[in-house]
Amino acid sequence: MNTATKTILGQPTLLPTAAEAPLALTQRLATVLLAAGVSALLVLTYRLLDGWAESHLLAAWLALWAVAVLAIVLLRGLTRVLAQNLMTFFDTWSAQLARRRADERLWAMAQNDPRLMRDLEVAMDRAPEQRSALQGFEDRMSRRAARLVRDRLYYI
Repeated sequence: MNTATKTILGQPTLLPTAAEAPLALTQRLATVLLAAGVSALLVLTYRLLDGWAESHLLAAWLALWAVAVLAIVLLRGLTRVLAQNLMTFFDTWSAQLARRRADERLWAMAQNDPRLMRDLEVAMDRAPEQRSALQGFEDRMSRRAARLVRDRLYYI
């Protein structure tokens, strides 16, 4: 479902909702990848047929059209899958980056606030299993930091 908003000129614009945004971006990326693949194949075909096309112009033109149609049919599914994989990769990468930045901000705040540092220390001491010190520390820090940022308790 689209959300209608008004611009400065009073014309309604349609903005995609949060659920439609990833699907729309994936479809656009698939379309761009398909266009790039088809154009690359057409350029390659044209270069291969260039010398032969001078005497057989109509046959070369038909061959280019055949390659274009076949490329669209064959690359359509491949570009969709590739676009979905790329969007998933970039979504997870950006989430990890945001989580890491949030952890760094929380740690920087904890360096200056003894109450927050004490909360972090108590949270780290509550862990039931003892894995490697560094991995356990990072996991506990990220969980606590995410909970504090989510609940907006970073002012405590």
